[in-house]
Amino acid sequence: MTSTTMPRAGVTRTVPTRTLLAGAIAAGPVFGVVAAAQVLTRDGFDLSRQPLSLLALGELGWIQIANFVVSGLLSLAGAAGMRRALGGTPAGTWGPALVAVFGIGLVVAGVLVSDPSMGWPAGAPEGAPETLSWHAVGHGVGAMLAFGSVTIACLVFARRFQLSRQRGWAAFSLVCALLAVVVMAWPDQDSISIRLAVGSVVIFGWLSAVSVSIRSHIA
Repeated sequence: MTSTTMPRAGVTRTVPTRTLLAGAIAAGPVFGVVAAAQVLTRDGFDLSRQPLSLLALGELGWIQIANFVVSGLLSLAGAAGMRRALGGTPAGTWGPALVAVFGIGLVVAGVLVSDPSMGWPAGAPEGAPETLSWHAVGHGVGAMLAFGSVTIACLVFARRFQLSRQRGWAAFSLVCALLAVVVMAWPDQDSISIRLAVGSVVIFGWLSAVSVSIRSHIA
């Protein structure tokens, strides 16, 4: 089993590659379950008009902040596992690097929260804010990094799978990239919250599935 050694507090610890990849596999389910639980239980939240990012505001906002950060850290662990498992092969450099940027983007989006808007939390403006705070801008940058990097990663892995004649995986990766682009670029602001949620399902689903595939080839 491939592993790495990391000294910490004078103790040598080994983290197996399969364990690191399990982080990427778990990132999507963790994010989805925690977000869905909040959508269903936080009184007054309406996903049809309020993006998931707004869950980071209000009395229980720390839950969604932690959700972003933990999912990002799990993705970073998965990126490290990918780098180790795929080193020296097609997509072995850029694939893990892009997944790492995805993880960083999630952490940034979690730490830097959006401004109150769309009626959330209670008392917030009913529409979009007229001006953005610095942390709202940072949140947007983090979200764009996450969505953009993993979309490109889909294309990088599509080429890898095509070269290895895994045409099903290549097609799956290409379709996920196209869906992510369409979902994000669709010119309808009224559906942005739903589209962001759908886009999250697509990109997290792709990451989990590909990580399972990579992990299955490690003894």
